[in-house]
Amino acid sequence: QVQLVESGGGLVQAGGSLRLSCAASGRTFSNYAVGWFRQAPGKEREFVAVRGWSLGITYYADSVKGRFTISKDNAKNTVYLQMNSLKPEDTAIYYCALSFPYSRSWHRGLQEDFESWGQGTQVTVSS
Repeated sequence: QVQLVESGGGLVQAGGSLRLSCAASGRTFSNYAVGWFRQAPGKEREFVAVRGWSLGITYYADSVKGRFTISKDNAKNTVYLQMNSLKPEDTAIYYCALSFPYSRSWHRGLQEDFESWGQGTQVTVSS
């Protein structure tokens, strides 16, 4: 049973930066794509970023492209989301997720392709 624990959220002013972390226990990241999703108040949960399990290919939502970077450290079994130039519209609960093993559809960024989820961490960006 894998457990994902996010951390690093908080309150930041617009234009600032935060780095979210997601530590996994019970499973390594080696054969899994890892993704970040977010849910703003009153909205559906949406895709933010994903990193593939083999070649390190990444995809981003258009709204965060150029500002957010997803990375992972296999040795630490941790995935990160570096968020720069934050905007008030980035305010949301951020969730990390692990795909099904050797997933061939992880690149779609769809929630149905992700098997395990963390509990979320709140990010609030003030204007």
